[in-house]
Amino acid sequence: MLPLEGPNLGPLLPEHMSEIFVGIALFLVVWYVVQTKVVPVFEKTYAERTEVITGGIEKAEAAQNEAAAALAEYKAQLAWAREEASRIREEAKGQAASIAAEIREQAQAESARMIATAKAQIEAERAQVVHQLRGEVGGLATTLAGRIVGESLEDDERARRSVERFIADLEAQTETESV
Repeated sequence: MLPLEGPNLGPLLPEHMSEIFVGIALFLVVWYVVQTKVVPVFEKTYAERTEVITGGIEKAEAAQNEAAAALAEYKAQLAWAREEASRIREEAKGQAASIAAEIREQAQAESARMIATAKAQIEAERAQVVHQLRGEVGGLATTLAGRIVGESLEDDERARRSVERFIADLEAQTETESV
């Protein structure tokens, strides 16, 4: 080995020239091994990862497009459902109004029927009471007239006519006072 000239050449420069040649030869061997064995593996791994990432991006884009289509379909269905609900609500309001009108008409008809029935019943009761009162007033009037006259007037036709005339006069007085 030949020493290089100079006493203190520094830590980076070798002392012998053969070390430089051995270093270069070893560098070339390591470079060759890395270039032929390691770099192809890295390239293959890089290509696979690039392919996986590209496929993943494409899958993500496809999934995103699919999700956007599903969202659009969901929004369309939601809008249709809202329209349908609004239509049903309006239809129900119309039915409720017609049912309310029908119930109101039935109630008014029932009320009119009840009033007519009550009036007829009142009129019948009034006629019955008037008939009873005529009989009682007639009997009382005949008895009173019999006491005044001093004779019994109960079987006489004249007595009956007198009673009826008396009652008619009372009714006429009542009607003129109420008018």
